[in-house]
Amino acid sequence: MGIHWRDIGIVLFPFFLWLSLFLNCGYAAISRDTPLSLGQTLSSPSGTYELGFFSPNNSQNQYIGIWFKKITPRVVVWVANREKPITTHLANLTTSGNGSLILLDSRNNVVWSTKESSTSNKCHAKLLDTGNLVVVDDVSGSFLWQSFENLGDTMLPLSSLTYNIATKEKRVLTSWKSDTDPSPGEFVVQLTSQVPAQIVTMKGARVYKRSGPWAKTVFTGIPKMDGSYASPFSLFQDIESGTGSFSYLQRNSGLTRVIITSEGYLKTFHYNGTGWVLDFVTPENSCDLYGTCGPYGMCVEKSTPTKCECIKGFVPKFKEEWKRGNMSSGCVRHTELSCQATTNSSPKRHGKGLDSFYRLANVKPPAFYEYASFVDEDQCQEGCLKNCSCTAFAYITGIGCLLWNQELIDTVRYSSGGESLSVRVASSELVGSRTTKIIAGSICLSIFVILVFASYVYWRYRAKQKDSWKNGLEQQEISGLTFFDMNTIRAATNNFNVSNKLGQGGFGPVYKGITSDKKEIAVKRLSSSSGQGTEEFMNEIKLISKLQHRNLVRLLGCCIDGEEKLLIYEFMVNKSLDSFLFDTTLKLEIDWPKRFNIIQGVARGLLYLHRDSCLKVIHRDMKVSNILLDVNMDPKISDFGLARMVQGTQHQDSTRRVVGTIGYMSPEYAWTGMFSEKSDIYAFGVLQLEIITGMKISSFNCGGQGKTLLEYAWETWLETGGVDLLDQAIASSCSPDEVARCVQIGLLCIQQQAVDRPNIAQVVSMITTTTELPRPKQPVFAVQTQDQESTVSVLESVNHMTQTAIHGR
Repeated sequence: MGIHWRDIGIVLFPFFLWLSLFLNCGYAAISRDTPLSLGQTLSSPSGTYELGFFSPNNSQNQYIGIWFKKITPRVVVWVANREKPITTHLANLTTSGNGSLILLDSRNNVVWSTKESSTSNKCHAKLLDTGNLVVVDDVSGSFLWQSFENLGDTMLPLSSLTYNIATKEKRVLTSWKSDTDPSPGEFVVQLTSQVPAQIVTMKGARVYKRSGPWAKTVFTGIPKMDGSYASPFSLFQDIESGTGSFSYLQRNSGLTRVIITSEGYLKTFHYNGTGWVLDFVTPENSCDLYGTCGPYGMCVEKSTPTKCECIKGFVPKFKEEWKRGNMSSGCVRHTELSCQATTNSSPKRHGKGLDSFYRLANVKPPAFYEYASFVDEDQCQEGCLKNCSCTAFAYITGIGCLLWNQELIDTVRYSSGGESLSVRVASSELVGSRTTKIIAGSICLSIFVILVFASYVYWRYRAKQKDSWKNGLEQQEISGLTFFDMNTIRAATNNFNVSNKLGQGGFGPVYKGITSDKKEIAVKRLSSSSGQGTEEFMNEIKLISKLQHRNLVRLLGCCIDGEEKLLIYEFMVNKSLDSFLFDTTLKLEIDWPKRFNIIQGVARGLLYLHRDSCLKVIHRDMKVSNILLDVNMDPKISDFGLARMVQGTQHQDSTRRVVGTIGYMSPEYAWTGMFSEKSDIYAFGVLQLEIITGMKISSFNCGGQGKTLLEYAWETWLETGGVDLLDQAIASSCSPDEVARCVQIGLLCIQQQAVDRPNIAQVVSMITTTTELPRPKQPVFAVQTQDQESTVSVLESVNHMTQTAIHGR
């Protein structure tokens, strides 16, 4: 009896097939049934990241780590068992019965584990395309643990540094001990809880390097930082809850990372396809190190060797040491402040009269600042002057008033960039000779003469322009705006030819134009039949001319010629979002990644309007047709005719004239006229659900059952988590986790009570991170009828409501 090799092959083939699949578990998950062993790896779905065992520098120590899969040499971005390597030839990464991820050695001893879950006994671990390793509850699908909340030495896009004052928790970066030893080193990068926050690198227990306070888009102590709104970095603070988060988004489609090295350098890199390119590194020189020149000393950047100067009004504390190059002891006051003279018996001479301020330009604001809620620079100065312990003040764009009540330390003077700092000194330090006073008086007189002359010229100009400025159009309200000649606009639009017409809105028609220098423009022309046009025209000029953001349409100028009033905008080649979203053919061009990018872009535009701009603006007419798309399909919020500006800490307002678009108006605005930031949040939630479903809020009908889009979204979320809401035409391109998350965020935004809706900073954080979301309450469902006019008339009878019909360009 003989055994044929063919028969053996038939028997063993299934076994080898199963073994091959098991050993190449790039798309699998880790569980108790499928642990990860030495020699095996787990890949993210797109193959960007890989998880497995590795040995740094070919040592005998084995670590669980995450790295970029297709890049050589290997770059490890996260390590699990940093402090306790595996030294045996057998090890397994698996899940436990208490909902945690555990690393076992050859004797089944637990070497490393995540926190235990009290809600789950069955889970699995998977590696996301963001590089985030997550432990997922098999029942609820929620994240029980994630590596992004337990950072190592590297930040990836969507990961973040955080603090929570109430729980005393901090998410930080910790350097490796060396290039070949991933155990925690001596450098820690953390976000401070100061207001505003800053990034600080600690070396052991002392500060090694700090960024300076955050000013909406940049850190004031990093003048080379990209200050545009294209910058991927963002920082959010919730003062009431005592929390903060610093994160960044991926710029374009390349791979990026931020790392704290074992030598204490904070570096950012991007991958160009062949290698890693260094974008930024700090510290660059000794001036970047904390307190190089001591208290009241100022480090002068780009000087070799490092040059320290005492701030005006101060002298070296130890002159001989200072001359020998040891400047760490800093400086002391040369003349005592007048407010201290009556209480201080020091023999040091004091100045007579009130104290003064010496203004330093292009400096890094010192440490130990305190935020003060003064509304302008004059109040900020007065507040400092009234407090004898106040040593300096600064009024910084994007922050406001900062005061210093301690020694000024870690001040750096840059060749360009930086902020202005006003340091308190004795008046005698600034008093000059009689000649100086005469010169100052002459200057004041000259300025007075110039102002009188300018006022006269201005009055004459106003008189000449009187006929052109009617109905409350005040020239000073649009100063600095470019004025276009009517002949130029007529030539650009071929005399407003119908073939150039892009659309028609409540304001009037919109035309495409081409200027003499071949620049494409969009011209918005006030219609004489528009009952609301003049007011909205003026409002839009006043607001949008002062707003600049990559997710806001840019106003190039205006044209006023008699009764003709026109606004000139940058031309959006892809017109408005609704022209794609609700077209059966064009909707295929905006797959889920593009729609997700549009959602993020609109949210960032709103963040600028509500929080980051020089004005605090409530848009009041957020809708799909008012979202324009540029050549890259990036969104830009348009149409500020109905927008309202609120002052200072004001968070809501009311109006007798409720204007907007049915379906997007929040309940409190539609029925009481009360509007706030949360009104825009409600509209954003509706807009988000429209983007996900590809359906109009005004015409949605679920199988003839008369359900509104909001009602259908709520029921679908309860049943399936919301993934089924995605427009089926693009279902193949979706990321289920992102879709479900966006649906839940949309439902949170349309909560009936404004207080239950998140603010825009929280919305952006929800969209750009993977933190756990709160559970929404059932929203109110607007009654929808087939006769939209009847709906409007009912609303009008309640609150004198008018409905705009402004279509996107």
